[in-house]
Amino acid sequence: MRHSQHFVDELSQRNEVSVGRMLSLSSIEPDPDQPRSMIGDLGDLVASIRSKGVLEPILVRRLSDEDRDGRDGAEEDGAIYRIISGERRYRASLQAGLLEIPAIEMEVTEQEALEIALIENLQRKDLTAFEEAEGYRALADQYGYTHEQIAEAVGKSRVVVTESFALLQMPERVREAVQALDVHSKSILLEVLKADDEDEMIRLLERVSTLGLNRRELREEVKQRREAAEKADGAPAARRKPPRRKPYTFRFRAPDKRYSLSLSFKQSEVDPSDLIRALESVIEELKGLDEEERQRILAG
Repeated sequence: MRHSQHFVDELSQRNEVSVGRMLSLSSIEPDPDQPRSMIGDLGDLVASIRSKGVLEPILVRRLSDEDRDGRDGAEEDGAIYRIISGERRYRASLQAGLLEIPAIEMEVTEQEALEIALIENLQRKDLTAFEEAEGYRALADQYGYTHEQIAEAVGKSRVVVTESFALLQMPERVREAVQALDVHSKSILLEVLKADDEDEMIRLLERVSTLGLNRRELREEVKQRREAAEKADGAPAARRKPPRRKPYTFRFRAPDKRYSLSLSFKQSEVDPSDLIRALESVIEELKGLDEEERQRILAG
């Protein structure tokens, strides 16, 4: 299966009158293979459900008689349903004291259900950078998705997906430091990953945690540190490398001349695909900036 949009939205469009039905919470169970590693705090969601109810149906699949192991649910036919997507809403509904929850039953296999759950979770906004990366890897390893197909499924650019895969190369000791220092910005972590060794990565994480550096400030600090180290080496001119070939620069001017764009590369030759990836990366970087950072860039 390959999916390119949020499943609840898709099913809502297919069903003009109703998108589901009410199911007893006692007839529903979480999926033990749920790809999401942490449920998180449910306080706000519980309060919202108590006030307004469950606004978005959960997705479930009906268990076969074999999978039920002789158990009966509270429905008239004794059916038991396993959650595909919506475990947080399910658990919050239990805490809120609800007896029923709106649900959409999907006729899918266990493997298809896991695939859907992965994609649904990856479309959420509250995943950590590592949860997102692990989800992408699961789609690639278990279901044979390419980076392009993952990007289409979750509604993000291929550059974003490829960057997430890069995070999986981060050493375990550095990951532990990420958790301990509470540094979760994906752009920061990608910058940290460029460091030469684990100790330097952890040092940079500590600087970010202590000083609240953004990606641009962190990049500048790394640059200054490297320049200082090169200057301290004091290599004689005779031993220095010969000058490199002139870097390639892409220039573009809008037809109405309202703006122009200049993009320089380190290498002297650049493929069109590299240029497209670089432009996509710039766009994603700008999207990820907060308002203060955007104003700082506009101010020069």
